Amino acid sequence: ASREIGQRPALLEAPPDLGHRHMLVDAGCFEQRWTLTDLARRTGGPARYVRTDEGGTIGFITPLTRNFCDGCNRVRVTCSGQMYLCLGQPARADLKAPLRASPDDRLLDAAIDEAIGRKPRGHDFVIRAGSGPAVERPMSVTGG
Repeated sequence: ASREIGQRPALLEAPPDLGHRHMLVDAGCFEQRWTLTDLARRTGGPARYVRTDEGGTIGFITPLTRNFCDGCNRVRVTCSGQMYLCLGQPARADLKAPLRASPDDRLLDAAIDEAIGRKPRGHDFVIRAGSGPAVERPMSVTGG
């Protein structure tokens, strides 16, 4: 059905501490059933795409087994004006204060530039069963 409307499924690793049994998404488990060929296709997101010789395309989002931080160009802004610089780090910037403090965008632009300069080079997804969350806020809080 997804192929009929031009969509490509992307699978995300589910760490064991989320109540799942070991569910790391790895191309290896798919290679046992299908013939996979890496694609150069990029969507601006973190998925790495492969084509199956059997006729499909699958994307893998693998923050645990194949870190993609070096190519991350994303930040997330919450409805409360907080800009989170990484889903796997606590780093954030308050955009509400500069937005309210100036009639133009000068202070807001400066706050965004400063925050982007602090964007972490990597995440801290060190996940072990029973050790608690890797980040204090769930990804759903920031739209991840």
